[in-house]
Amino acid sequence: MRRRLVFAIVGVVAGALLVSGVGTLVLSRRAAHQQTRTELTQEARALATTTDALTSVVQLAALRRSMRLEGAAVVRVGANGCPVAADQLPPGVTLGPSACTALAAGNGVSGTRADLAWAAAPIARRDRPVGAVVLSRRIVGFRRGAGYLLISGALALAAAVAVAEWLSGRIARPLRDAESATRRIAAGDLGATVPVPDQSYPELSSLAHSINSMAESLGRAKNLERQFLLSVSHDLRTPLTSIRGYAEAIGDGTATDAKRAAEVISGEARRLERLVGDLLDLAKLDARRFSLDLQPVDAAEVAAGIADSFAPAASEAGLALQVDTAGAGLVVRADPDRLAQVVANLVENAFKFAGSSIRVAAARQGSEVVLTVEDDGPGIPAPDVPRVFERLYQSPRTPARQAGSGLGLAIVAELVGAMGGRVQAVSPVLDSTGTRLEVRLPASASS
Repeated sequence: MRRRLVFAIVGVVAGALLVSGVGTLVLSRRAAHQQTRTELTQEARALATTTDALTSVVQLAALRRSMRLEGAAVVRVGANGCPVAADQLPPGVTLGPSACTALAAGNGVSGTRADLAWAAAPIARRDRPVGAVVLSRRIVGFRRGAGYLLISGALALAAAVAVAEWLSGRIARPLRDAESATRRIAAGDLGATVPVPDQSYPELSSLAHSINSMAESLGRAKNLERQFLLSVSHDLRTPLTSIRGYAEAIGDGTATDAKRAAEVISGEARRLERLVGDLLDLAKLDARRFSLDLQPVDAAEVAAGIADSFAPAASEAGLALQVDTAGAGLVVRADPDRLAQVVANLVENAFKFAGSSIRVAAARQGSEVVLTVEDDGPGIPAPDVPRVFERLYQSPRTPARQAGSGLGLAIVAELVGAMGGRVQAVSPVLDSTGTRLEVRLPASASS
């Protein structure tokens, strides 16, 4: 890449120099031609009035040397303005019909041929041209300019190469570092980072920051995934251990209370079923194969129904389960079964951390219906509040009791998002304790 950058920069500079150089040469050559023709025309007119003194070859030779002329001649012309003897003209000069006509009319003429400029002025006697002074000069000024242009162009190209090498190194080095780091990250080294260049190139600095942030996020996700797998493994192992132990006891005939053993096995099996169901729900949501039957649903009725179903468990756990669904017009467009699952997961999560009470509420706020489940357990650290609905997130709060699969809040966020709503966590609620989880759904137009 560095070589390509150098070639590209030098190529652009060389192209610009070529275009500007050729343009300058063309314009300078044209200007030199015009200037030389003008000078020769003025000189020829001046000499045409003093041709009596220019009658010998010696005088013409001296004139050529003093005026730096390529050629100088005084020729006789006929009535048509053309030279009587064409071989008397300076070498390389020819007078065409148009030039002859101009001389016959008493006008001066000039022209160029290759790098030779010439001019002719008529010598008149009794208002009739009888001769002409013809001067020629080689145009060499623009040639020296071309040499200077070549030298300056070569110096500019050398400077362009040096600048291109330096600039390509400044650009290519961070890109090579980024490529090396991304290869290491792809190979599993999530601790790889990219040195952040200075702010001379903000795009490269932003790229380095983005790669480092990506690696940090991947590392955090991998750590959370490891914790998640450990948690799920524990959730699977605990009921399996109970099921195996009681099953073996029943098989060996050592179970003192077969009915109690069967109840434990049935309860642990239901716990496993719930865990597997949650994992399947997440898999379906990932694959976008989760079907929803959206229809008008009274959110207050759903919240009250779920709270009633949890009342016996709350009483057994010594928790006060409060329900506040006062008010009308709490209709939302949602899947009733999935909305019930959302509320149940929130209540189940509150069961894990509540100290003495859980509050379930539904209310209208502007164009939204808000379902809230609040517990009085330990609060969530401020940096972790926005992450409670993330997958694989493990709360740092110490649960008061174990319940559920630990996947409930991730499923809540996915389901609510699929139904056009949003979720939010607020903690602490009172002093430094308590957490409130909110589900906000657009109120139905019929509400």
